Parts: sequence; structure tokens; C-alpha cells
Amino acid sequence: MTPNNAIEIRGVSKFYGYGEHRVAAVSGANLAIRQNEFFTLLGPSGCGKTTLLRLIAGFEFPQEGELLLYGENIAAMPPYRRPVNTVFQSYALFPHMTVADNIGFGLKMLGKPAAEVDARVAEMLKLVRMEQYAKRQTSQLSGGQQQRVALARALAPAPKVLLLDEPLSALDYKLRKEMQIELKRLQTETGITFVFVTHDQEEALTMSDRIAVMSSGNILQVGGPRDIYDTPANRFVADFIGETNFLKGRITAIENGTASLELPAGTKLSAPSPESAKSGDEITVMVRPEHARLTSAARGEEPILSGSLANITYLGTDTYFNIKLADGEAFTIRQQNRPGEQDTHNVGDTIGITFPPSAIRVLRA
Repeated sequence: MTPNNAIEIRGVSKFYGYGEHRVAAVSGANLAIRQNEFFTLLGPSGCGKTTLLRLIAGFEFPQEGELLLYGENIAAMPPYRRPVNTVFQSYALFPHMTVADNIGFGLKMLGKPAAEVDARVAEMLKLVRMEQYAKRQTSQLSGGQQQRVALARALAPAPKVLLLDEPLSALDYKLRKEMQIELKRLQTETGITFVFVTHDQEEALTMSDRIAVMSSGNILQVGGPRDIYDTPANRFVADFIGETNFLKGRITAIENGTASLELPAGTKLSAPSPESAKSGDEITVMVRPEHARLTSAARGEEPILSGSLANITYLGTDTYFNIKLADGEAFTIRQQNRPGEQDTHNVGDTIGITFPPSAIRVLRA
């Protein structure tokens, strides 16, 4: 057990089915989640993130590997003995109970004295800002209020780890954004390790200290939000996190860690070389839409790429320019809208694209 780690997952695998029909929901996972951090398991449906959460909770048991919680191997431990609590998508509140009774239910089941239960319930109501709703039936609450009650109930026994299985998915967009801030506040104030599961990359980037991106039962990359976004380990991560332009290319030379690149249209670029790459390798060049811009003759800019403007999408804060390059590939530029500036381009115009060398990321094809 490494100091400051709340959870260590060592070579954990979980299979469903038998023989030729056996499928690995989680395959040889290795992961360390630190104490007091907001950690997110991120990936598309079926990637194994919920299965991994259920393994930590004790609702599933691994066929291979070790699962340590504060140094103790809990892989075979029943869920009721684990110092963890889980908040599900459905909240699973008791509709016949008041808010206060829901929050105190777990404490009563643990045999805590009535005075201790009342004091803890009052503390949790204050934490989730629901003091005025203590006597209200949960069926009379909004979705966001019900979620706060579910969080308070899960936090009341002071678990060492709180597991959250897509708890924001049922909320509308505005309320979901508000609850993202609330969840991060609760994690910071309580100091409890949060392990959050989501398929929403914006949620992950907003709340997480670190993120594990998963696909097909495998953990592809672990890192902070900026690391995952700016320096993805492979094309899947780059494509799943945010919007990305991908350009096919080839390495023509490598010198002192810098690769010379050639795109199909003959465009030449240079960027840091991927590990173990060599001259002649087929690669993918990644450029985020917000890192590129339309060229301006007034600024004397020479285009790196050019193409025909296929579509313009105005989104209030930003405008998206969808461009068809000369080789037929698509390229998107996201430009922030500023007061007093008005775009004069029209669909069908031939336009140039530029981006700084620092915007280029080279991925193995």
C-alpha cells in the first residue's frame, strides 16, 4: 500500500459468460486512487466503468487480482463490511419517510444513539443546504433536492470512500451544471474520497482531480483534466475527450525528439515525436478546434491548410466553422465571439486555416 492512496486496484479482472462467450468487463486493471481526491472513471457505455465501481462497492467480485482499501484486500469482503457508500442514478429514497428520516436511516441501522443520529442529520442537512426541508416527504422534492438528500444519506455514516454512479444523468442541463459545483464543494468540505462514474466528458473535466479513461474493459490513460485533454495517450482518448480534428500524415524525419511531418496534401509540419516512432511511420495529427483560427490577410498570415467553408454554426459564446479541406477531409474551427466583432465569411468561401506549432499533437495511427 502506497501512502496517501485510498484505493489500489492491482491486476483486477471481471468476466461474464463462459467459454467462447466469455467477455472481459474489466481486464487486468491497475489503478491507484488517492485519499481525499475526486476521481472519475470516464468512458462510453459498456467500457467497464460501472463494473469497476461495483467491484469497489462489493456488489461484484473479481475473478483475478487484488482490491485494496487503505491497505486491506477487500476483493472477497461483502459490501456491508466495506467502509464505502454508493449513490445511484435512481437515488433510491424512501418515499414514505421525511428527508430527515431518510438521512438518518443508515445511522439507525448501525445502532447509533438517537441523540447522535439527530446531531448527524442536522449536520448533513446543513452540509447539503436542505435544513428547511427536514420534515418534508421526499416525494414532494425536485430532482435536484432528492439528489442532495441521497448524498446526505450516503455521507451521514462518514464513509472512507463515496462511490457515485452517474448521479447527475437524470437532471436537466442547468441543474446538472449546478450540481457539478455542489458535488465538488461537498467533496472538498468533507475530505472524503469520491469515485465518480460518468460518460459525460464535460462533467469529468469540470469536477475531477484526476480521470481514468476506459474502453472495452481497459484503462487507457490516467491523469489530471488538463493532461488528459491536452496530451491524450492515443486517438481514442483524444476523440472521446472534447472535440478534435484529426489529419492523416507521415513522419519523414526525427531529430532531437522533433518529428518532421507531411500531410497528404503536401503540407509540412513539425511537432514532438511520439515515443518509439520512426521515420516513415503513418501517424495522426491532432488539432483542437479552439486552437486553430481562420487566416487573416490583415495580419499577413499564410495558411497552413485551406478549404471550402461548408457550414457556420452560431452558438452564442462561440461560432463553429466547418471546413472541407482540399483532400476532402473535414476540419472544424471554434472561434469565441467577441463584442464588436462580426464574421464576414459565407458558406462556399475558400478560406485558410492556421494554428501554432504548440497546438499540434502527434498520435500513433
